[in-house]
Amino acid sequence: MRHRVNLCFHGIGTPRRELEPGEDVYWIKVDLFLSILDEASTWPSVQFSFDDGNVSDFEVGLPALTERGLRADFFVIADRLDRAGSLESGQVRELNDQGMTIGNHGAAHRPWPGMDAAAQEQEFVLARERLADVVAAPVDMAACPLGRYDRRVLWHLRRLGYRRVFTSDRRPAFAGAWLQPRFSVRHTDTPESLRAEIMPGLVERMRLEAVGLAKRLR
Repeated sequence: MRHRVNLCFHGIGTPRRELEPGEDVYWIKVDLFLSILDEASTWPSVQFSFDDGNVSDFEVGLPALTERGLRADFFVIADRLDRAGSLESGQVRELNDQGMTIGNHGAAHRPWPGMDAAAQEQEFVLARERLADVVAAPVDMAACPLGRYDRRVLWHLRRLGYRRVFTSDRRPAFAGAWLQPRFSVRHTDTPESLRAEIMPGLVERMRLEAVGLAKRLR
């Protein structure tokens, strides 16, 4: 199975809402975002995503992607729609219309493990339905808020028909796997540091995969 890197961005530029504790680690300057995007787009297998539904997704992320002929998945927090600093419903529709994929990041950006049935309904079902109504299309991918999940969470997401689920486990992924780990970009990262962290492992995994394929074809 082919490997790939999932690279996840959060906020870009100056926040326009009050940040959660520790969230500032994942806000990066525009110049850094653009330089990382340019670096990562040269890698052999990479997929981009954006979490939290910040307005910078639309104002900075979308133009940069379209200028480079790239696409990405945008995981939106449903209860933040149309609030200051977050995406407006029309902007989410525009992202979808521009060929980007809209996914569920829950209703209120709370950890999914340990929730009761009512909270699960809000986070897994009603949040997805709200986003699907906005884009007039099915929403069948999810990203775990704060990167937290357990077997019970994954069981419910499978049961509800999510096609793919993304985490923040900071390792390469198998391209066709249902569970997709990602590397979340932090303000201390640089194009060089990400390349040094990610590429050796990815290249080695791809090499071993090619060796295995060659052996199977003998």
